[in-house]
Amino acid sequence: QVQLVESGGGLVQPGGSLSLSCAASGRIFSINTMGWYRQAPGKERELVATITSGGRINYVDSVKGRFTISRDNAKNTVYLQMNSLKPEDTAVYYCNLLMRFLSHENTYWGQGTQVTVSS
Repeated sequence: QVQLVESGGGLVQPGGSLSLSCAASGRIFSINTMGWYRQAPGKERELVATITSGGRINYVDSVKGRFTISRDNAKNTVYLQMNSLKPEDTAVYYCNLLMRFLSHENTYWGQGTQVTVSS
């Protein structure tokens, strides 16, 4: 079984910074994609950023230039550095691990961590 354990998050003022981390454990295929999604109250869960084990990165337009995703493949850990935070970044942030195989794909989610941007 695969587990994702998130840490970080909290309350920060607009313009501030926060960092999130997510460590994956269990049977993990070395070729995978890890990422962060978020869900604000009353809204659907949306992609924030993803990074493949090969280092390919994708960001949602609203966080480009402010958020930085990175990973440590040896530790199966993904990080999200969030700068210049805005109130609209307030959401529960979820870590995701996606492993694709020839016949199927497996996806796993962390428990979520609250990020609140407010003065």
